[in-house]
Amino acid sequence: MANLPLKGALKDEQLEIHHDGGILVDQGKIHRVDSYDSLHQLARKEDYEMQVLEGDHVCIPGLVDSHTHICFGGSRARDYAFRNAGKTYLEIAKAGGGIWDTVTQTRNSSEALLTDLVRERANILLANGVTTIEVKSGYGLTVEEELKMLRAIKKAGTETVSELIPTCLAAHMLPRDYDKDAESYLQLMTRELFPRIIEEGLASRVDAFVEESAFSPEQILPYLKSAKEMGFSITVHADQFSVGGSQVAIDCGAVSADHLEASTGEEVKKLAASDVIATALPGATLGLGCGFTPARQLLDAGAAVAIASDWNPGSAPMGNLLTQAAILGAFEKLTNAEVLAGITYRAAAALEVPDRGMIQTGKRADLTAYPTDNYQDILYKQGSLTPSLVWKDGELSFDSKKDYA
Repeated sequence: MANLPLKGALKDEQLEIHHDGGILVDQGKIHRVDSYDSLHQLARKEDYEMQVLEGDHVCIPGLVDSHTHICFGGSRARDYAFRNAGKTYLEIAKAGGGIWDTVTQTRNSSEALLTDLVRERANILLANGVTTIEVKSGYGLTVEEELKMLRAIKKAGTETVSELIPTCLAAHMLPRDYDKDAESYLQLMTRELFPRIIEEGLASRVDAFVEESAFSPEQILPYLKSAKEMGFSITVHADQFSVGGSQVAIDCGAVSADHLEASTGEEVKKLAASDVIATALPGATLGLGCGFTPARQLLDAGAAVAIASDWNPGSAPMGNLLTQAAILGAFEKLTNAEVLAGITYRAAAALEVPDRGMIQTGKRADLTAYPTDNYQDILYKQGSLTPSLVWKDGELSFDSKKDYA
């Protein structure tokens, strides 16, 4: 994935493929990429430690999942069954489902339990080649409950090899038990939650759900601008069911606008002309049965497109980034290069961690090896081809033959 642009369409012919290759790692970073024979001779001469892979393998950068909600309690399996049986979002909510159901179950979960759940889910992703994972709060919706979630994410980050990047999503919805208006709630979070997040070093990113069922552009812009003034990076749940959120992302200088299933040609044009990364979440499309993010249009217009799993208990319960990315590629007619870019270096850019996502000198040695002799198999098998080996910062962190190394 080296030497590829951040924005725009990609052809598979642009991929640099090293046959019989080797990677020299030093202090967790890629020091050199060369032929196996050259590096083998160097390793013997310098008495370097060697890891020689027997049989056919294809190595790509460790995957980056730039949008997840894996810190949650409980399940919403009933919601999924109701939705497939034809019930509307409102009917499901009235029956006790929806986001508020997860809020209730998460509030009833201890910090220790949430820590365990995040760690377990992060390790599932690691076994699927994901070495960097964004994790959102947003099921607490009070100052203390949001802090509980962010503390659990921070603690889980010390207990898993994968790198967890926390994001505050206190603006997920207006909590049902809050007796004032949306503006008052957002002001409360800005005044009382943000300073404590900074004090405890719990997150450097703030997200918001801009939607008719959550917060309007007029309500959310002051909140996001205040967050940015306090030093937070911004990302936005945008254009999922109705448009308006992507414009908010552009107006407040967000790093990314995520979802975009409802984006029209006008939103596509504006996103492509901006520095905002467009993040497709095909898991939500599969979970809700709606249209896909217009990834082909976005790329052809010159946008940067990342792809993330949106793993959450309601609309995207699968959590398999590679399967979702492969399916998006089939429906949106994306090249292998575009899909792989979307789950490696372009996703890394959406998290502002450009030190990974490419097998290139100076980058983090986050690597995933698949048992095949053809890189095209990785997407062709639609997630059924799983990694044999995963390295984080040059250390072998997952071995399919030994489980966790």
